Amino acid sequence: MRGTSRASLQVVENRFAPVIRAAGSQARTVGEELFALVDALDSSGSLRRTLADPSLAGEPKSALVARLLDGADSRTVEIAQALVASRWSADADLTEATERLAFVALLTSAEADGTLVQVEEELFAVTRALAGQREVRRALQDDTYPAQARGSLAEQLLGGQGTPVTRAVVRRAAAAPRGRRFVTTLQHVGDVVAELRSREVATVVSASPLTAAQTGRLTDLLGRALGRAVQVNVVVQPDVVGGLRVQAGPDVIDATVLSRLADARRQLAG
Repeated sequence: MRGTSRASLQVVENRFAPVIRAAGSQARTVGEELFALVDALDSSGSLRRTLADPSLAGEPKSALVARLLDGADSRTVEIAQALVASRWSADADLTEATERLAFVALLTSAEADGTLVQVEEELFAVTRALAGQREVRRALQDDTYPAQARGSLAEQLLGGQGTPVTRAVVRRAAAAPRGRRFVTTLQHVGDVVAELRSREVATVVSASPLTAAQTGRLTDLLGRALGRAVQVNVVVQPDVVGGLRVQAGPDVIDATVLSRLADARRQLAG
C-alpha cells in the first residue's frame, strides 16, 4: 500500500478497533461478513472501481455498500461505509484494507475468548508442518482445485484439532489466497496477532534446532535491535547447511552458509 491508502487504513482501523474489541466473541461475525465483502470486491472489477473511486461522493458509495451487506451486523456496515468513504491510491487497496480488518475482527474474537495465544501457536505449527510437504503446499495454491477442496485440505493439517478461529483462518488462506502462497497468508495473520499482542514476530530459519538458551539469547538480541518485545518462531530446514536466516516484518537478516556461497558466486561472476 502506498502513502494515501496506508493512511486511510490506519484512520479506519484506529476508529473501529475499540468497536471491534467491544463486540467480543461477536467480532467473528463481523470478520466473516467483511470477508464476504472482500469476495464481492475480488469478483467484480466494476464494483471495486466504483467503491474506490475518489471522484464519487461518499454517500452513494455508502448506500451501495449498505445494500450489498443487507442483513449484516450494523458494525460491519459501519466499517465498510468508512472504508468506501476513504481515499485509496489504487482500487485493489480497498480490498486489501477490507481483508486486513476482517482478519483483525476474527482474531479479536479469539482475544475475547482467551484463545489468541493458542491461535498463534497453531498457525505457526501448521507453517512448520508444511516445511517438508512440497506436494501439499502445491495443492493448497493450485487454483485448478475447487476452493472448498483446498479449504478442507488445509483444515486437515490441524488433525481435527485447533480453535474455531484457527480453522477459519486456515480455510480462508487456502480457499481465497488472493495471489499469495498459503504459508505467506498464515505469516501475515501471525503478524496481525503479534500487533494485537503488541509484539514483533521474528521467523528464524536454522539448519538445526536451537536450544532454549540460544532462543532466549536471540530473542533478547532481536528485542533490543527492534525496540519492542519479540516472539521468535524457529523453522528447521537442514538444507540451509548452517547459520541463521531471520525475518521480522520487512527486515531480513540472512547469515546462512548457502547465502554466503551465493554471494560469493555472484561476486565471482562479476
